[in-house]
Amino acid sequence: MITVFGSLNVDYVFQMDRLPQPGETLLASNLTVLPGGKGGNQALAAAKAGAGVRMIGAVGKDGLGNIALAGLSANGVDTSHVTKLEQTTGTAAINVDADGENSIVVFPGANGGASHLQLEGCGFADTAILLLQFEIPSAEIEKAISLAKQSGTRVIWNLAPMQPVPLAVLKDVDCLLINQGELDALCKSLGLVSGDRTNLSHKDGIRAVAELTGQSVVVTLGAKGCAAFHQNRLIEVTALPVTPIDTVGAGDAFAGAFAAALDQNQTFEDALNWGNVAGALACLQPGAQSSLPTHAQIVQRLPDLAL
Repeated sequence: MITVFGSLNVDYVFQMDRLPQPGETLLASNLTVLPGGKGGNQALAAAKAGAGVRMIGAVGKDGLGNIALAGLSANGVDTSHVTKLEQTTGTAAINVDADGENSIVVFPGANGGASHLQLEGCGFADTAILLLQFEIPSAEIEKAISLAKQSGTRVIWNLAPMQPVPLAVLKDVDCLLINQGELDALCKSLGLVSGDRTNLSHKDGIRAVAELTGQSVVVTLGAKGCAAFHQNRLIEVTALPVTPIDTVGAGDAFAGAFAAALDQNQTFEDALNWGNVAGALACLQPGAQSSLPTHAQIVQRLPDLAL
């Protein structure tokens, strides 16, 4: 069982020819309203990849909360412990250009009311993996990590959107999952970049973070695949070649499928392959949750990584 403790949003996705510059107003060619939030996205990604999943978070009693939860419930995610608050459901405005690149603004709303106490009341003892992001209060995340360590639960933390994290907290996480930009920011916040250097290569960066924290580190590299430092070994996985339509859901697809593979007792390297394939397939359709691949679709394309 995977428990996801994280954000639940409603996404307003604007299709654009290009992304606006500061101070510029552009007309969108299309608008789609979809369920989202990194927590919800990753919970659904893990469920569609074959894992049993429980979602813990908060939505508002504003009607939008029903939109945020609909896709999860329809795909077998247990949402019975999601709290409904007298606040606005978290909302994201997502601009997507003709090349599939995006810019995103998020209003947390009810996500700020998510509490680690919800974990204590949900039967947390049966959780093999706790999957976290960074769109709910950091104090609640830290308490959730502490609770997981007490129960022997494996913790995967997707540090997105990136914020400074105390080293002591990072040392309690079994696997850090970040992209190249988040790796650069993390290295700087931990004092791993010195002198005139502005950042490290992804290989040097993940090794430095892994050696400092004592944990596994996975860095997603978009069209270049991913790299990880795990059990004193650097692992690199090439990307599945695709022509992207929309990259919004790629990172969450990777995280959910990666966690699902580990939950199904796949090796760490095989889990990276699952994440890589899922992330690539998620770029072939618009939307964060509507683009997430199924277990069968992931397995079908795994052999293509070796080509």
